[in-house]
Amino acid sequence: MTLQKDATALAADLAAGTISAVDLTKTAIAAIEAGDGAINSVVIRDFDRARAAAIEADKRLASGERLPLLGVTVTIKESFDVAGLPTSWGLDVFRDAIATEDAVTVARLRAAGAIILGKTNVSEGLAGWNATNPVYGRTDNPVAPGHTPGGSSSGAAAAIAAGFSPLDIGSDLGGSIRGPAHFCGIFGHNSTAGLLPLRGHVLAGRKARLDMSAPGPMATSARDLALGLSIMAGPDLDDATGYHLALPAARHNTVADFRVLLLPEHPLVPTEASVRQAVEAFGSDLARRGAAVRSARGIIPDPAESTAVYMALLSGALGLGQSPEAAATGRAKVAALDPGDQSISAMRLRAAVISHADWLVANEARVKLRWAWRELFKSYDVVICPPTSVPALSHADAAATRITVDGQAIDAGDPVVWASLATAAGLPATVMPVGKTSDGRPLCVQIIGPYLEDYTPIRLAELMSRA
Repeated sequence: MTLQKDATALAADLAAGTISAVDLTKTAIAAIEAGDGAINSVVIRDFDRARAAAIEADKRLASGERLPLLGVTVTIKESFDVAGLPTSWGLDVFRDAIATEDAVTVARLRAAGAIILGKTNVSEGLAGWNATNPVYGRTDNPVAPGHTPGGSSSGAAAAIAAGFSPLDIGSDLGGSIRGPAHFCGIFGHNSTAGLLPLRGHVLAGRKARLDMSAPGPMATSARDLALGLSIMAGPDLDDATGYHLALPAARHNTVADFRVLLLPEHPLVPTEASVRQAVEAFGSDLARRGAAVRSARGIIPDPAESTAVYMALLSGALGLGQSPEAAATGRAKVAALDPGDQSISAMRLRAAVISHADWLVANEARVKLRWAWRELFKSYDVVICPPTSVPALSHADAAATRITVDGQAIDAGDPVVWASLATAAGLPATVMPVGKTSDGRPLCVQIIGPYLEDYTPIRLAELMSRA
């Protein structure tokens, strides 16, 4: 039996009786046990419960029951609660924090029939390129050994790329789905803000969702992104009392009908030539297939403004738990800044000690950004750009505070500007593989779509992946 099929195909095979859930689970477990030692992607293994769930799934299939993922094996990012398993976010202090119930997204996958093999590794505290933490160690990139799979959905991307799992749940605040998908050459979707519940994706003792953070599916194929999204999306708790989800279908079903804007470069941060060229080549391919393609420069809302808004909101959110001493140090650093310094590092420092009044100003700017994008998407359907500035970094570079991009030394966190373009306005963004560098590292593009029209960028990715 092969694990190279996507979840949609595996579900069809299970429903047709050409494979059994027990055999699929055995094959997946054997693949992880044989191949994950050097990769370290599935760091919490729940194989006994998976085997029991497979037996039950086969009984349900035999009785005629049909569900979207009945009998399909999946993995779950470590930061999502799975009842009976630890949720640490890679932080040593939470090493023994055992979840008592499933996160909402996990529960919805289970309800759709999925069999959970285990949990996948994360960057420490869900931050940074470096796929390592003191609890589970480091994850390697199975497509480019010796390189990071990205962060923070490190193990999810690596497990999918290695063929251990067709589907995982990621979460994204600063590119944590999109970066790993790009580094490992898989499909990933950063969902519209608020579309997927985040209950069960917070550290022990907290209840509030982290501003701008969005869960989303990571998968072997674009159609699996659509499947995963359809299962996990929808209101939760109080919202579910009065709201019903009715996402619109994709705007188009043929490439030639899409109106596309292309943005291969960012005004604030350099982008590696191989990444830019991948975006440009993708645009040329779209045009050859009949799509209307033009440059995004001067048409989309100012990318620099999006970055400024994003950094203010991001650092304000991440500063929630900082100590008074850290806050005082941050204020001293801000006081020493040149008032005219509008670099990303300066934005980050100012935002880390943002006042509530200034946060409200940034939030107003966010709403205005979303309105500007709404107007743009009346005339265009998607924006194509890089997921981040570089292909997969070596482990040493991923751990560094400075990296070299296209010959320029920049702060390692600066490529987050490519994530901010969609995230600042809460827009959906799909990442799909389009090629490789000369040394074999994956290259992807990011497809940004209209607010709550998640199926539009996913659909374009599906159409283009068939080419």
